[in-house]
Amino acid sequence: MSSSMKSFIAALKNFAETPSCRQVQEYKDSVIKQAEELVMHGFPETIVKLNNLLDTPSFKNRKFDEVHQSLNIAVPDPIVLNSHTDLPPAKKTKYDNCFSQDGTKVCILPTGSVPTNKHLVELVESVKPHIRKLVEDSNLMKMWISFMIPKIEDGNNFGVSIQEDTLAEVQSVESEAAAFFDQISRYFISRGKLISKVAKYPHIEDYRRAVEELDQKEYLSLWLTMSEIRNRYCSLHDIVVKNLDKIKKPRSNNASESLY
Repeated sequence: MSSSMKSFIAALKNFAETPSCRQVQEYKDSVIKQAEELVMHGFPETIVKLNNLLDTPSFKNRKFDEVHQSLNIAVPDPIVLNSHTDLPPAKKTKYDNCFSQDGTKVCILPTGSVPTNKHLVELVESVKPHIRKLVEDSNLMKMWISFMIPKIEDGNNFGVSIQEDTLAEVQSVESEAAAFFDQISRYFISRGKLISKVAKYPHIEDYRRAVEELDQKEYLSLWLTMSEIRNRYCSLHDIVVKNLDKIKKPRSNNASESLY
């Protein structure tokens, strides 16, 4: 071995003993410990908790009409058209409750503000913590499996391929869970646009019906989201437990095992 190579190896050893490297190693060890605890205990507890939540009246056998809510937008009286030419034309209704905002007149609805659907907001507030937890748990699993992957070598990489396949599944779950948040925000945006149509054209019943249909769709989506969160925990727990030996020790003398 050349003197330059020996110097390089010695420099690496010295660098590995620095406080920052020790802190990084402590972080890796804590991630491994948390992830193994999560797989063996956290995942089963979460699955049972989600099953119980899906059996509550908020999600199970709830009728669509139970999530409907009044829009608080009254249908205006029809405008009476004058049939006699000697009478002045009927005056249009004016709203006195208007104010200027950056040069644009904004009128307040006579009946006040239009509230959000309180039934669905309650479900959203119930679902969001579980979405966040799934994102955090899958991120922890991703880092754990990444730390378990050994250095690159020729041959005997069957266990490494199992690690990579499991890691790809975890990354897919993480991306899907993050997309659930976008689905919730898009619902409120779509509902707000529909309600603005109802406010502009309060006499058109189709817009009102569209709001009801959107609320029903979101209720079904929230139920499906909770079911998918439960299912993703089940799939992650299943694939990790079945291949736990290969994930923790990917290289061994037994190459006959296969990915479940």
